Amino acid sequence: MKMNAVDIMETTVAVRELCVHVGSTLLMGPVSFSVAAGETLVVMGETGAGKSLIAQAILGTLPDQLHATGEIDVNGLRVDNLAPEIRAASWGRQIAALPQEPWRALSPLKRSARHVRETYRHVGRQPDPAASCARAFDALGLVGAEERLPGELSGGMAQRVAFAAATAGGAPILLADEPTKGLDTDRRARVVELLSAVPQQGGTLIAITHEVAVARALGGKLIVLREGKVVEQGDTRTILTAPAHAYTQELIAADPSSWAQAAPAAVGKVLLKAQDVSVERAGHRLIRNLDLRVHEGERVALVGPSGVGKTSLLDTLAGLLAPANGSVQRAGGLGPRAVQKLYQDPPTAFPQHISLEVSLRDAARLNGTPWSEVEDLLARLAVPLSLLARRPDAVSGGELQRLALARALSARPSVLLADEPTSRLDPITQARTLEMLADIADARRLGVILVTHDAHIAERWAHRCVGL
Repeated sequence: MKMNAVDIMETTVAVRELCVHVGSTLLMGPVSFSVAAGETLVVMGETGAGKSLIAQAILGTLPDQLHATGEIDVNGLRVDNLAPEIRAASWGRQIAALPQEPWRALSPLKRSARHVRETYRHVGRQPDPAASCARAFDALGLVGAEERLPGELSGGMAQRVAFAAATAGGAPILLADEPTKGLDTDRRARVVELLSAVPQQGGTLIAITHEVAVARALGGKLIVLREGKVVEQGDTRTILTAPAHAYTQELIAADPSSWAQAAPAAVGKVLLKAQDVSVERAGHRLIRNLDLRVHEGERVALVGPSGVGKTSLLDTLAGLLAPANGSVQRAGGLGPRAVQKLYQDPPTAFPQHISLEVSLRDAARLNGTPWSEVEDLLARLAVPLSLLARRPDAVSGGELQRLALARALSARPSVLLADEPTSRLDPITQARTLEMLADIADARRLGVILVTHDAHIAERWAHRCVGL
């Protein structure tokens, strides 16, 4: 996955006084920076601070409701005042993006390898796109997933397919938005290695992440955002070693490795039981002969590498996917909405062409839940009510995750199946969100099955861990 033979030493991105607004309201900025060939810029900060807006403004892909001011130069050419079709002509060849939501970048009707082969052929002009694709799949641990559709991939696998497609054109500038979310430790390390190769080969990398370990590994320059404002900016290792701002200090201290161990659960009756269950997806046997129970008031963590079948198991427990063998039983008296699933990819769980308020009000009406209860949940999750006027594509992935959690809890379930529910949240927001979920689970005697790639979250937050 090498870059094109262009004069990459001249590659640079320069941003001056960039601001992003919705109407007259300032969402992010002003932000100024310059990243030259061979350099890395890391952007960190709280969920909803505007990190992704920076990448979208550089590409020219901001949602219609938002608009940017300031100046943006790419390779010495000012691009913010160019027509959209002119900016789009550089995508893939001069500047490439790995989006935060990989399913938005992948056609649901194209098989995984086809996405990557076509990019090698039509954008990268590779003489043997099939061979280049095979090497990329091998490097990313995707061998065997070539003929799967995006809907048949785990979140981590979709992320890696999107990475392969984004880099196949050889663009010397790469914008990577949360490139390691949902990946297990080994996969995350491999993606970080591939990202680091971009500046090592003379390209320019702009990486958005909420993971302190990823920022440390990438190095380079760092911008820390809070509430849309820059609170610290400078050398990554210097800031992460000796942060000057209280928010940066709190961000680093909120890593799950420092969380307190959950107190033992006072569990009640069995709410959901899987007995000798095997799970298949698209003809692939993922899980064999699993026994699993979740009790009232119990928090169970499911851990395992990307692609092992964690999401498919949750679908089976929710009744969305029939087990290949075995049975899933609910406790007597549990209604049809007693088991709620939080989806790993929150944009796919919301209608895209209506406002978030309409979605939440529809769900509240369906469940007979007073709107005041929904508002209370949003307040506890630190989601501003002003966001509800927007459509899903105009809020961050982390904000959507918390909105999805509020919607699921407003159904007053007995069992919550949570698939990577905080993977898009910064460490501080993640800690607060999971603390709130634990409080609600204790108060309501809610059983929770949590899928996570973070071993520290599994060990510290859950009462019990199940490895797959």
